[in-house]
Amino acid sequence: MSIITVKNLSHSFGEKEIFKNAEFKLTKGEHIGLIGQNGRGKSTFMKILANEFSPDEIDIYRHPKVRIGYMDQHTKLEEGKTVFETLKSAFNWMIELEQEMIDLYEQMTTADDSEQEKLMTKAGDIQNTLSYNGYYEIEEKIKQVSSGLGVDSFGYDTDVSKLSGGQRTKILLCKLLLEAPDVLLLDEPTNFLDEKHIEWLRNYLINYENAFVIISHDVPFINSLINVVYHFESYKMVRYKGNYDNFIKVYELEHQKTINAYNRQQDVIQKMETFIAKNKARASTTGRAKSRQKMLDKIERIELPPTNKPANFNFTESKAPSKIVLNVNDVITGYNQPLSNKINFQQLRNEKIVIIGANGIGKTTLLKTLISEIKPLDGTIVLGDYVNFGYFKQEDKYDDTYTCFEYAWNNFPFELRTQQYIRKELAKVGLSREHIESKVKNLSGGEQAKLRLSILINNPSNVLVLDEPTNHLDKESKNNLKKALIDYNGTLIFVCHEPEFYKGLATKVFDASEWSLIKK
Repeated sequence: MSIITVKNLSHSFGEKEIFKNAEFKLTKGEHIGLIGQNGRGKSTFMKILANEFSPDEIDIYRHPKVRIGYMDQHTKLEEGKTVFETLKSAFNWMIELEQEMIDLYEQMTTADDSEQEKLMTKAGDIQNTLSYNGYYEIEEKIKQVSSGLGVDSFGYDTDVSKLSGGQRTKILLCKLLLEAPDVLLLDEPTNFLDEKHIEWLRNYLINYENAFVIISHDVPFINSLINVVYHFESYKMVRYKGNYDNFIKVYELEHQKTINAYNRQQDVIQKMETFIAKNKARASTTGRAKSRQKMLDKIERIELPPTNKPANFNFTESKAPSKIVLNVNDVITGYNQPLSNKINFQQLRNEKIVIIGANGIGKTTLLKTLISEIKPLDGTIVLGDYVNFGYFKQEDKYDDTYTCFEYAWNNFPFELRTQQYIRKELAKVGLSREHIESKVKNLSGGEQAKLRLSILINNPSNVLVLDEPTNHLDKESKNNLKKALIDYNGTLIFVCHEPEFYKGLATKVFDASEWSLIKK
């Protein structure tokens, strides 16, 4: 049974067309992965399913009894509420049912016999609903899911307004899982999780009985979860049965068939056009030429899907620093309260250190402390000579009026600010003319990341400091970024939760849960 059906979906952001008569369906219990290059409209489509965004045109059916749950990372948590209170609000609909049941019992004290029977029946139905949905095991459920995602480590009595952005996002995910909707909509849920909690979420979703739709560029993760793929290409969504591996096999076969058919058709078209050109001017053959032209006009042209421009990264290096780049002595990081224990380590020139550990424990704060964006609460950081940082933030704020080109212009080195050069550099990281001329706010998360990476590679550095650089990037872009960082002759320190990315790149691992380098 189809619980969500989409037909005739069309939408554009300005001149940038995203969907054109696209279709989609979700049946009960399906686990669907949305696959496609950055900027193809996956996150926009997720918002459409959640009724958070209205496209230009759409015919959509949502089953009236189906509850849809969507994790919007921009949702604000209520100040003054504790972590436990926020998680418990996932069960508000059952709490309200219980109150309704209590009210029914109170009404029974003054009702006559026939009315009492009706009230008793209704109260019994509510009781059964509560029992069936595990209402009387709420605390146990909260502890189970919050432990799996690491939310319990924040402290159940902590005011949610005092938590970091990453911690709040994990609470939103935890609350959504506790709600157990009929349809889960998950947009890159692993971006804010460490390896341990990614594995817990993977196992949870494998056993999730209800339907879900997920976007993730973590191929091993998504491959183990899904049984249907929707591939976003050429303004459409094409449905494939099976997991990601099966999709790749079928897609490559179909793609090759399309290329072969296209080449054959182009050969036929070229011969017909040659015949028409040779014969349309002669009186004796003009009839045949016109007949051939009619045949040519009726041919339904095969179109090849647009080829994705590969993202190429090549970091500009400045003069090499001294042998010791960073000397960190008894540093305690934090704002008003300490986030870390005492940190002691030394980073030498050309070393590439990855920082791993649970989300929300202070990895970003450590990076900001190392580059002197914030001061340590205690201890000292001594920089080597000629250290020149290049810093990539997880997220950035953009002026709503800026186009991609204008944002790049304002952030490229002054001597490189020419129309031709900036457009060439943005194209090099896989941004098309449409992207370059679009408002930054209308770009996907992956496209925004590529924009900021283009700025980073054009500003010379000898120490790169990267905070979750793989978030939002598609598989090919990740691979090319990893290759560029391996080739980078400078020093690197970066936060990452994807072993597939940092293994073979990092020369040392710093475990933020222990606040020290891991000894091999």
